[in-house]
Amino acid sequence: MNDIRRSILWVIFGFSLILLWDQWQVHQGQPATFFPKPQPTASAPAAGGSAAGGTVPAASGTAAGAAGVPGAQQAQAAPAAPREKITVGTDVLQVTFDTQGGSVVHTAFSKYLTEGSKGSPVVLLDQSPQRFYVAQTGLTGAAPNHKTPMTFVGERQLADGAKTLVVRFESPVENGLKLVKTYTFERGSYIIGVRHEVFNQGGAPVTPELYQQLVRDGNAPEGESSFYSTFTGPVVYSQEAKYQKVSFKDLDKGKAEYQKSAPDGYVAMVQHYFFSAWLPAEGVQRKNYAQKVGDNLFSVGTLTPFAAIAPGASQAVDSRLVVSPQLEKALEQTAPGLELVKDYGMFTVIAKPLYWLLDWLHSFIGNWGWSIIALVVVIKIAFYWFNAKAYASMAKMKAVNPRITEMRERFKDKPQQLQQEMMKIYREEKINPLGGCLPILIQMPVFFALYWVLLSSVEMRGAPWVGWIHDLSVRDPYFILPLVMTVTTFMQTALNPVPPDPMQAKMMWFMPLIFSVMFYFFPAGLVLYWITNNVLTIAQQWLINTRMGVPPQFNLPKFK
Repeated sequence: MNDIRRSILWVIFGFSLILLWDQWQVHQGQPATFFPKPQPTASAPAAGGSAAGGTVPAASGTAAGAAGVPGAQQAQAAPAAPREKITVGTDVLQVTFDTQGGSVVHTAFSKYLTEGSKGSPVVLLDQSPQRFYVAQTGLTGAAPNHKTPMTFVGERQLADGAKTLVVRFESPVENGLKLVKTYTFERGSYIIGVRHEVFNQGGAPVTPELYQQLVRDGNAPEGESSFYSTFTGPVVYSQEAKYQKVSFKDLDKGKAEYQKSAPDGYVAMVQHYFFSAWLPAEGVQRKNYAQKVGDNLFSVGTLTPFAAIAPGASQAVDSRLVVSPQLEKALEQTAPGLELVKDYGMFTVIAKPLYWLLDWLHSFIGNWGWSIIALVVVIKIAFYWFNAKAYASMAKMKAVNPRITEMRERFKDKPQQLQQEMMKIYREEKINPLGGCLPILIQMPVFFALYWVLLSSVEMRGAPWVGWIHDLSVRDPYFILPLVMTVTTFMQTALNPVPPDPMQAKMMWFMPLIFSVMFYFFPAGLVLYWITNNVLTIAQQWLINTRMGVPPQFNLPKFK
């Protein structure tokens, strides 16, 4: 009867774990793993929204004007320019503009392919039935904005030997204002210089306000795994408030909290490996906003004021648009805090030095797979003393385990006396029952941080190791590495002393089983890291047991 009850409890426990994992995925904004719900496709809103005191036109891909925006005046009639999609290319980036507003509606990375080492270029910004993700700018109110027809001027391809490529979009005069957008591309760079120049051709001074925003649907990136969660959504950064993630869920509920005004920082849309960001000039006061602008559509942006522009005069505001992979070193050199878009979460303090060490090892080794193995070896050496203490304690526990088992049978009806006798043995043998746990607990933050380094580093995309592993950022196509990891995990577990309590003994085997199954769907680089750690742990534990005179042996489970 007890065995039946325990079996039922184990089934309930396992099913509860599945439900908890499923709800955790939903909580992180990811689709449910086991009980998914269909996600709505992106659609453009029909109405505008106000942000931080300014009126921003609707983030729509349609040709509707700003006349329906609350607070806007009817624009002066202007001859409509033919609407066109203009694709501009450099050696690393392909960018498509819409002449309606001069908005960026499509970007592709020439050096990053959809299947790592093969396939088509990775697309980030896009305006298609599957994805709505664009960068828009304009003036608030009924002035030239991202719905205004504009005229394109410039070349469409970075010439051989040229370092820069400059393109311009010029609007007609609306309400006495003319807006000229100038985009400057540089060879080898994902940073686009952007200048907004406003010409006052009216009869009175004006003080326009510039908005620069990123608009995206709330769907997860294509191909994102359900077995590990990375953040997708807006972020706002300032020197005062630092890095603030704003979830789509909070925007949907109107509960988002972030720095609304700052003289520095940036706004961005981030996802696994890639991001886009608007970087206004440092020292220029700006208002930040993030909002829901339609059905499953969200925006994050900044509002930057111009000084008063006299009739016949002009003023310009400079900023930068970054559409880039999350290359940590390059981002550190671009702007303060920009490297944080590569999000290590709570382990940032530990993860950044680990990434630096991994990158340094790669500079000598030249292969990311072998660099991962070398990094784990270095970490194991650094923690050798802690591990030695832990395994020595385990070895002592293993030596006295037969005495503890016999004692549990003898005093099974006298738990208090059993506890006293066990503590007596521990004192005589100088065993700390927690001695095997504490050193391992000290190391856990390091290994969690390393997990996030390997998960977040875009350098792993398309990076081969050996043989069949052509891309460390995706799962092993033949599941060979996960199978090896499962074997080494169980070998490591079998080397540990079997707990006298049968329930604890079952748990000791049940948890590695769950852990191993999860890793079958993880990137090959993460599995390689865990295999290396397991193998080194087994070797060290075997060596320490031998030195202490405790014959190493594998304790197989005995479930009765």
